[in-house]
Amino acid sequence: MMEKKKGILQVVKYFLIAASAGIIQTLSFSLLEEVFHMPYWPSYLISLVLSVLWNFTFNRKYTFHATGNIAKAMGLTFLYYLVFTPLSTWAGDLLTKAGWNDYLVFAITLAVNGITEFLYQKYLVFKE
Repeated sequence: MMEKKKGILQVVKYFLIAASAGIIQTLSFSLLEEVFHMPYWPSYLISLVLSVLWNFTFNRKYTFHATGNIAKAMGLTFLYYLVFTPLSTWAGDLLTKAGWNDYLVFAITLAVNGITEFLYQKYLVFKE
């Protein structure tokens, strides 16, 4: 029972921090799209990098309480984004060019990123 509560608390912490990273990503994406009138893919890419830096730093410390090899954890996270970033950028660019709303594509990508990254970090990057 205690392990279940610990797991639930970990999920809640992760997604609260991820939500704050999502706010950073959304605000920077909106700024780049609406103020600087940048196309979807560079707006998305820049905002993604900002949110990844925030999310990694705070989840490592507060959600997973990781004190191990930071360089290894960053390297593993980099590998995740080495796959996720080009796929999500490419897919988002295709969808927006096909007429999908930029913000709908952005929201779907944000949700997919949050779920898949949590599982990747929990079971690979910061496994106990």
